[in-house]
Amino acid sequence: MLVNLVDNALRYTQPGGRVTVGVGREGDTALLWVEDNGPGIPEAERTQVFERFYRIMGTEPEGSGLGLAIVREVVDGAGGSVRLDDAPDGGLLVSVRLPAV
Repeated sequence: MLVNLVDNALRYTQPGGRVTVGVGREGDTALLWVEDNGPGIPEAERTQVFERFYRIMGTEPEGSGLGLAIVREVVDGAGGSVRLDDAPDGGLLVSVRLPAV
């Protein structure tokens, strides 16, 4: 899951861009986030990108359209949630919440 999130962030962030990974805990919940300053994902497509083989039209580089679908399946299977938001400085913020063990 983490590899897919970081790979996506690096793939869509221009050379010299920024990718930040963080972890934390809130009570019984483990937190993981990956933030970049790439082009982001349009809000209208943020649900669809979790579907297998879905690709945003006109995006580079090419990919399989499986990365975020795999992330969602792993997170759902662990009883967690994944959310996509605009990053504060542009780009995308992916937040994962999982039950802490």
